[in-house]
Amino acid sequence: MEKVLKIIKERCPHNHQCRAVKICPVGVLSQNINEVPKVNSDICIKCGKCSKLCPKKALIIENI
Repeated sequence: MEKVLKIIKERCPHNHQCRAVKICPVGVLSQNINEVPKVNSDICIKCGKCSKLCPKKALIIENI
């Protein structure tokens, strides 16, 4: 079963700089000011650091 990092936009307040952008060891997440972070799925290693850090549970690793 394959895993994918997913952002649930409705849970993300996106009115601040997302701390998960800085914690990602491979730079998967990027964010413009006051926008929901974007995911570069091609380089995501599915380590789960960002999803564990997100207090709103807006970042999840999902089985597909």
